[in-house]
Amino acid sequence: MSRWLILTFLVVTHAPLLLAQKIEPIYTQKVQELVKDTRVQEAFAYIHEIDAQTIVDMITLTEIESPSFHEAAKGKVFMEMLRQAGADEVWTDEVGNVIALRKGTNSSKTILVEGHLDTVFPFGTDVSVKQRGDTLFAPGISDANRALAVVVALLNTMHEKDIRTTHDIWFAGTVGEEGLGDLLGMKHLFREGAHPLAAHIAIDGGAVEDIVNAGIGSIRYKVTFKGPGGHSYGAFGIGNPHNALAKAVAAFVPQADAFTKSGPKTTYSVSVLGGGTSVNSIPYESWMLVDMRSESQERLQGINQLFLQAMEEGLKQENEIIRRGAPITLQVEKVGDRPSGTADPSSELIQQVMAAAKFLSGNDPVLSAGSTNANIAFSKGVPAVTIGRGGIGGGVHSLDEFWINKDGYLAIQHALLLILMQGGF
Repeated sequence: MSRWLILTFLVVTHAPLLLAQKIEPIYTQKVQELVKDTRVQEAFAYIHEIDAQTIVDMITLTEIESPSFHEAAKGKVFMEMLRQAGADEVWTDEVGNVIALRKGTNSSKTILVEGHLDTVFPFGTDVSVKQRGDTLFAPGISDANRALAVVVALLNTMHEKDIRTTHDIWFAGTVGEEGLGDLLGMKHLFREGAHPLAAHIAIDGGAVEDIVNAGIGSIRYKVTFKGPGGHSYGAFGIGNPHNALAKAVAAFVPQADAFTKSGPKTTYSVSVLGGGTSVNSIPYESWMLVDMRSESQERLQGINQLFLQAMEEGLKQENEIIRRGAPITLQVEKVGDRPSGTADPSSELIQQVMAAAKFLSGNDPVLSAGSTNANIAFSKGVPAVTIGRGGIGGGVHSLDEFWINKDGYLAIQHALLLILMQGGF
């Protein structure tokens, strides 16, 4: 059952699975050496000891509404959790990211470890956690409040067991990961002139062995055609925005269909439509939301160009048949722009991730592509990975979202091993 749920999550939210990759012996050996260290063994045991509190933290955070752009209330609670967990310093940055510093013994680098604060659910959604048997149900409990609780547990463990890495570690809750949030928090952290981050460990996946090493890029638009509007009979002959939009879509789809039949997987979707007031009225506007995605930045830009040309073509065709009145106008607003990128399976961080996952789970790690906070680091060539939050989760982005604490501690141990290897221990 658990494996089926994991595979379902990956099929729905990620690109087709990549083949399992070879783990170089040097990384397997490093993991084996680490887990023999008395301090690491004590940390692993402590993660078990605080398991109940980690779940309490997850429930507390889940029950705070936090749609994208409205994460402040949850951020305050999360900040206090980080303080109580022993952070050396905690702050909220200009866009609302909550960051806790654990100082290194020689802070020449900074490693970012984070989960995102926002969920896809609007205000008014019942986010109270309900338990039936061994299963916790609530919107957002798995994505991504479990990850936030893991971040707190990691900091708590390192503080209580007095584990210091060579480099600084930032433990963070970030804003704007979901939907139209468009990776706001990560774009701010990786902006030009920001404090340099040497590596990024995002916690936002499924099982320990399921590893995201590539970012699926996306471009999203809200397109609006506007006209004067009027009575369907009395104003007949004026431009109709619905006609323009329909012609634009009709111009785009055949070209997009041909474009996406070859090369790296690239997708397109006319996702939401709106406009018009009544059956006997020519609408004054017609709008749509459109999503385009690809693992290849080049292919993403290619379909983007086809789309923009098709919008202009739809506008042109409708304006050519107008008999009277002002021409239709077109407004194209980019509402999402997530870059793509890939971390080489042979790179140090991905090798470390796979070696630790293999040791803890006993399963062969599987690499895949997804749309996560790590997209920004991937696109900039910064070592990055998205790892699992552990346990068994399902129903992500639905009102029936759930989480089961099936060996959930393994994800925390996995993240700790990565922190120690990347941070220097």
